[in-house]
This record gives sequence, structure tokens and C-alpha cells, in this order.
Amino acid sequence: MTNIEETQLPGVGVRQDFVTKGGRRIGVIAHRGGHRELLIYATDDPDRCRESVRLEDQDSRALADMLGSPHVGHSMAELQQSVEGLTIDWLPVREGSACAGATIGDLEVRRRTGVTIVAVIRGADTLPSPDPDFRLRPGDTAVVIGTPEGIQRAFGLLRGT
Repeated sequence: MTNIEETQLPGVGVRQDFVTKGGRRIGVIAHRGGHRELLIYATDDPDRCRESVRLEDQDSRALADMLGSPHVGHSMAELQQSVEGLTIDWLPVREGSACAGATIGDLEVRRRTGVTIVAVIRGADTLPSPDPDFRLRPGDTAVVIGTPEGIQRAFGLLRGT
């Protein structure tokens, strides 16, 4: 089974990379705005991106179909339609950020941004549906759901801007 590495890119989205059986490194960035970026890394330096291709939703579905996953592309399209306008993202709580040490209720994330914190990742543990009195700590990651604009505001709020 191929190992897929996932990296959170604060303010950008999520990057996933893997190395092909032939030794080539390929990745995809799922941007907060909804588009994806296909990454082809250099053969002489696997950390240097040689080329990137921006893929809109229809492009991603077409590529999935070409790679033999039409049922996944179709299912994802149906799921996207059922939650149109919503995005899920992971927002890090950094040392010194305004939210470190504050409770979710104190921050009023939902009232101020329209975004809901649906879980908090703390170390190896995922804490689903945290209560308003849940205290965020540096190193936590808040899993949020909302509109892309609301998530941008929540990112600023948790960062302290």
C-alpha cells in the first residue's frame, strides 16, 4: 500500500504527497478556496516542485475519471452538492496566539465568524464536539466547518488578528 503524507498548510489548505512505485514524488494541494493544485516534484530534488497545475472542480473530477475512479468522482460531486458552500478546515492554535488558554465560549467563534468548531485535535487524540467551556491550548488544532469566508475570519480570530 502506498504511503500518503498529509501536511496542513495554514492559511492555504492541505497538501498530500506520495512516491510512485517508480520513485517519482507527486502531490496535491486542496486549497481553502476549493480548487486543487497537482504537484510534480523534481527527480534530482524531491522537495522541489518542478511543475504545478491548477485544477478546478470539474478538472479534478475529469482527472479522477481518467485514473479509473469514476464512482469516487461522482460520489464526491453528490456530496459537494449536498453541502454546497461549506468547507472543513484545520486551524492550528500556536503559542502566543490570542486563543491559547481561552475557552471556545469566551472566543465566541460561531457568533463572530459563523464557523463551528466540530472537534479539537490534541496530540494523538481527537476530541469531538467540544463544549463551550473547552479550553484551547497551544499545539491544539481546531477542526472547523463553515463558509470559506467564515473560516478565513476564524483563522484570523484564532491567530489573534
